[in-house]
Amino acid sequence: MEIEYLTQSGLDKLKKELADALAQRPVISAAIAEAREKGDLSENAEYDAARDAQGLLEVKISRLKNKIANARVIDESQIGTDKVQMMNRVKVENQANKAVMEFTIVGESEADFSKGKLAATTPIGKALMGHSKGEVVEASVPSGIMKFKILDISI
Repeated sequence: MEIEYLTQSGLDKLKKELADALAQRPVISAAIAEAREKGDLSENAEYDAARDAQGLLEVKISRLKNKIANARVIDESQIGTDKVQMMNRVKVENQANKAVMEFTIVGESEADFSKGKLAATTPIGKALMGHSKGEVVEASVPSGIMKFKILDISI
């Protein structure tokens, strides 16, 4: 499993999500027990649905545990602005249409483009990482090559 870089609030969110998932275990176990009491399991849709829900929940719990185990919290006081790195707020200009965009580079689990949070693992995030203000970078996206000029880097 890859190392997941997160802010403290991102890690706290994952821990809460895990706690909520763990709290669902007894609910699903009770649903399975109730369905079992209804008799013939071979034709019991409630039992099948409860078992499926249990399987999905266990996968989710396992995924969250792995993410938390491999999480590295970024010390925001150590972030610089000379080159683009995790947790930087980056202002870029699309060289094709001159549109200016601004977003924060974050880990995958915190990404939400509608809130201005871009995952460092996206093609644009990867292209920007390690570059300085004023540089033009090329990002290979499904529609082709996009060029961005880095206008500003902040925290």
